Amino acid sequence: MTRHDVNGKVVLIAGGAKNLGGLLSRDFAAKGAKLVIHYNSDSTKDDAEKTLQEVKAVGAEAILLQGDLTDISNISKLFDEAVNAFGGVDIAINTVGKVLKKPFVDTTEKEYDSMSDINSKVAYFFIQEAGKKLNDNGKICTIVTSLLAAYTGLYSTYEGLKAPVEHFTRAASKEFGGRGISVTAVAPGPMDTPFFYGQESEDAVAYHKSASALGGLTDIKDIAPLVEFLVTEGWWITGQTIFANGGYTTR
Repeated sequence: MTRHDVNGKVVLIAGGAKNLGGLLSRDFAAKGAKLVIHYNSDSTKDDAEKTLQEVKAVGAEAILLQGDLTDISNISKLFDEAVNAFGGVDIAINTVGKVLKKPFVDTTEKEYDSMSDINSKVAYFFIQEAGKKLNDNGKICTIVTSLLAAYTGLYSTYEGLKAPVEHFTRAASKEFGGRGISVTAVAPGPMDTPFFYGQESEDAVAYHKSASALGGLTDIKDIAPLVEFLVTEGWWITGQTIFANGGYTTR
């Protein structure tokens, strides 16, 4: 098995049941990986069961684990159960996130705390747990947002509380690099999934579609190959956030 071959390797995906996470689960399964598919709550259970059936249908070994990762003990349990099931974890990908579109002056403390927990805290302790329990030469990737390079209002808690993940990524890459572990973040543009539409009006959707240089919203099929590259052949890229958005924002 080479560094770039995922056949037989264990891939843990937080939020691996649907949307981008579900696509990654299916792609890695097709390449012979063993899957640990996490989902958050009962509302996602049907999607998670469907994804599990699909990955097993192509011959992959896989387990399904539920947990609210804002309780960080569940992050530890997630990795422990993966190790117990498969003997270790080689690749850890965190697709978990929450969007809030709301004026700065109307945002409540409860909303801020929830956004902080899901977008920053979970990301931090997911990377921490991966750093403790990943096999040598492992890979870590976190999904963030292209709004990190935007000059805009209304997303203060989303972009603001995803922003720390860039710093977590840099620090972890320095600390884990001696074990051959690369750590990256991927910043998609607005993705054409239910995750996006719940926050946006028709006018806003039309704007986001027109804002990218290549036209249209980001397709998860354009993001999954990038994530897959970063945790295989692209492992030499580390400590960086890669913006993949069709020219929606840039630095």
